Amino acid sequence: MELVKQIAALIGAQLEGLTVEEIEKLLETPKNVELGDVAFPCFTLAKIYKKSPQLIAAELAKQLKGVLIIKAESVGGYVNLFYNQQTVAKLVLEEILKDPNHYGQLPMKNEKITIDFSSPNIAKPFSMGHLRSTVIGNALANIAEKNGYKTIRINHLGDWGTQFGKLIVAYKLWGDKEKIEASPIEELLKIYVKFHEEAVSDESLNDKARAAFKHLEQGDEEARELWKWFKEASLKEFQGIYELLGIQFDSLDGEAFYNDKMAIVVKDLEERGLLVESSGALVVELEDMPPCLIQKTDGATLYATRDLSAALYRKKEYDFAKSFYVVGNEQSLHFKQLFKVLDKLGYGWAKACQHVPFGMMLKDGKKMSTRKGKVVLLKGVLEEAIQEAKRGIEEKNPSLPNKEEVAKSVGVGAVIFHDLKNHRMNDVEFSLEQMLNFEGETGPYVQYTHARICSLLQKGNFDANNVSLEGLKKETWQTITTLQRFPQVIQKSFEQVDPSLIAKYCLTLSRHFNKYYAHTKILVDNDTKVSKLTLCYAVAIVLKEGLNLLGIEAPEQM
Repeated sequence: MELVKQIAALIGAQLEGLTVEEIEKLLETPKNVELGDVAFPCFTLAKIYKKSPQLIAAELAKQLKGVLIIKAESVGGYVNLFYNQQTVAKLVLEEILKDPNHYGQLPMKNEKITIDFSSPNIAKPFSMGHLRSTVIGNALANIAEKNGYKTIRINHLGDWGTQFGKLIVAYKLWGDKEKIEASPIEELLKIYVKFHEEAVSDESLNDKARAAFKHLEQGDEEARELWKWFKEASLKEFQGIYELLGIQFDSLDGEAFYNDKMAIVVKDLEERGLLVESSGALVVELEDMPPCLIQKTDGATLYATRDLSAALYRKKEYDFAKSFYVVGNEQSLHFKQLFKVLDKLGYGWAKACQHVPFGMMLKDGKKMSTRKGKVVLLKGVLEEAIQEAKRGIEEKNPSLPNKEEVAKSVGVGAVIFHDLKNHRMNDVEFSLEQMLNFEGETGPYVQYTHARICSLLQKGNFDANNVSLEGLKKETWQTITTLQRFPQVIQKSFEQVDPSLIAKYCLTLSRHFNKYYAHTKILVDNDTKVSKLTLCYAVAIVLKEGLNLLGIEAPEQM
């Protein structure tokens, strides 16, 4: 039984009015270690017991002592609990070691979550601007699985829309077939940027683009062939990036997949009397927000129509318990409208749909723009990060086997971690220098801590079948209490849809371990050598799992 559950049960035995599960959610970790190992706030109980939180805390503190708790103090409406360090250290390490691959794993719920993430636009480069949705979505999928859900990873490709009209016009005016076949994304970006530059002074280009997209929607053969070619070339390049990032999808159904499914949605809205004509367009009027545009004056459909179709299809196909949309913060209104329309259609499961917004990737403080050609290509950043990691390995450990493989893990991990250590709502300034700074709050720092521990275990001839938990000194305590928090961090990161909690946890655990390592001779042959190596082994297990949840590999040598 997990330590936190035992503490919650201990408190629950002295209280009425709160379940053990409710108590568990209220437990906090004090910011200052001098205030104890875990704190229980009594403010919720004030209404139940008709007493002040301070009085309840004082009474409760007198009753909470036992095998796990060595001391309990009441401070300002909180009960601060101090663990019996020897007992708890043994309990935490036993919990990790009894099933190393599943520490923090919640039981399977037999429920599915669809996660819509990455979703780059076809025929446009996969830029650093796409990194955030891609790595946040992948980490959330991993975290959801750790919390007992089955995940369906969906890449809702931007493979439809007026940009294809622009590309078709641009290709006919300035395209070079041979150049595009040799370097598809680069050449398509050039003509796309040129289109926008020329359209500033020649408005007729936009009219031609609209007409070209209309032809595409109507099944014009030439337009369809160009669209298919643009899509295949893009997917091939995207796949290379996903392989570098170690990301796979269960569905690549993009916007075009829903072309034949939208008429049903429009009909459903019409039959329920929700469609209203507005200046020739069809909209659904909503309270407290602008109306949701369903069909333009020329009969063309929009994002909202497609996303309504996609939501209905996913519910029917997967019967999800939750549906996450990992899409930038600038699309918040769109998703509020989408979920409100689903609610108006009478679908109770609309409440299970959740927009997971995030801040922008900035360059020199400004948003990256494909139209203006102001992009940093993700592939180039990943390749440069790998090369930089390789140079570092050549300097520090030139005889390292599998150098190429390790350099890839470290370089790609540096880029992913740089994003995920930030709360998703914060904007992230693109800085190759910061990403590739392999010291401080970085992925390589955590990876190196893991590799250092693996080296210690090898040098100490550690045998995972021959462990000891006896005689660990007080200086291990910070590391042990941090290990104990891992299951709660996993749950909280899912509840708050925030992978940065796990990234920050990995940094904290690495710091505590390295502090312990700096002051302890681990490999000295004495009575506690096996116990110290057992602690090292437990830290390695948790660091590896923490990195894996973020979508980052944990090399055993660096």
